[in-house]
Amino acid sequence: MKPEELENPIEPKQAGDGSENGASGATGEVETPREPTGGAAENEAMIDELKKERDLYYDQLQRSRAEFANYQLRAKNQADIDRQYMIASLVNDLLEVLDNFERALAAAKAAGSGPIVEGMDMVSRQLMSVLSKHGVEPIVSLGEPFDPARHEALVQQPDSTHPEGTVVAELIRGYSLKDRVIRPAKVAVSIKP
Repeated sequence: MKPEELENPIEPKQAGDGSENGASGATGEVETPREPTGGAAENEAMIDELKKERDLYYDQLQRSRAEFANYQLRAKNQADIDRQYMIASLVNDLLEVLDNFERALAAAKAAGSGPIVEGMDMVSRQLMSVLSKHGVEPIVSLGEPFDPARHEALVQQPDSTHPEGTVVAELIRGYSLKDRVIRPAKVAVSIKP
């Protein structure tokens, strides 16, 4: 038997025969998609189900987008708040120094050292001005009703001139940073004698 006489059961694909494009055989005809086997009612039900699924996924996408936008807004707001109050620990440390400076100023005033007292007073005002520029303010306590959010009561003092629960002495000054109390004032509170 000669090699030309052998039949090759597998025909090699040749370029341009249309087999890559879904064509059938050598005729070059394109296969048409198969029709669904179900009836029209079954097809309508499938379309409705797919539309519901599409709407569900679209709703989930919209919700996810809204949740992410809300998260971004909350994160930005929290970062802004953190930036505003990040100096609180530094201010707390400086307040201890300020307290000691004010005690030294009071002692210098009692000793009567004129030019030194003026210089120390000027430095004290400048320090308070810098703190104020950054939102640090002293808490006004004397004569105010006792507020546990802004005051820490160390002593109860009998006093007939003030109503009960009034701050009658400020032992250590309190300070706030913007709207937050960073150190409550340590005070004496009046009680009935």
